[in-house]
Amino acid sequence: MSEVETTNEQNPAPQRKDKKPSRSQMRSASRRLALQAVYQWQMNHTAVSEIETQFVMDQDMGACDKAYFREVLQGVTSGAKKLDGLFEELLDRPFAELDPIELAVLRIGAFELSERLDVPYRVAINESVELAKGFGATESHKYVNGILDKLAQRVRREEIAARRNR
Repeated sequence: MSEVETTNEQNPAPQRKDKKPSRSQMRSASRRLALQAVYQWQMNHTAVSEIETQFVMDQDMGACDKAYFREVLQGVTSGAKKLDGLFEELLDRPFAELDPIELAVLRIGAFELSERLDVPYRVAINESVELAKGFGATESHKYVNGILDKLAQRVRREEIAARRNR
């Protein structure tokens, strides 16, 4: 046995405790689960309460902010028509031709931009782009970015102006 092996056996590396996810990591996880739940709602027209119960029971929700998951899911599904109206005229194609994942991502992004002013607009857009990269078609993240950027200029005008004037 070499000295290195002996040293490693005598002084094992300290065991790391699993770090608790940060608030932003928990919110990102909440958005991923909310995207899946919104998609299910769009495709199956299942009651939102049923979907929420299913996710709480079947998904590992330990690394997510459950309250934020619930708020996004409830806010998107109850306000879908209003949210759709915020971005529909920004689309370059008929609303009915949107991919269901793109639609769910746009709805979540529109919800955060219009209803969650505590979430900086750049975070809302970036998180939606990441969802589109992870779940959407190859180039859908670029489309989502463009639509939500235009929407942010409408609904977060003051925040964007303040950022530019720093």
